[in-house]
Amino acid sequence: MYAIIEVGSKQYSVKKDDVIQVNKEVVVKGDTMSIDKVLLVSKDKKVEIGMPYVKGAKVEAIVVRQMLGVKTTAYKYRRRKSSHWEKGHRAQLTELKIKSIDLA
Repeated sequence: MYAIIEVGSKQYSVKKDDVIQVNKEVVVKGDTMSIDKVLLVSKDKKVEIGMPYVKGAKVEAIVVRQMLGVKTTAYKYRRRKSSHWEKGHRAQLTELKIKSIDLA
């Protein structure tokens, strides 16, 4: 059984016991999070597609930790101008472990 869920503005394909990293959510480590924006659910050979979401379907997840992603750098160089700049950032992420997928 797997599902495609929407968290923030991104979509993730998840199964039970998967660990995913999503953009930062305002939750505390150890909390349970219920995600009801389920776009697709597949159980055995039965596939339910939502328009836009599947009614009654939800995914339960446990917050594992809040973390920072890998550092991303942007560098701009202008030839013959003796000019350049470099900027970097680390994305704030929330790590979720999928506990269950309910079709209801």
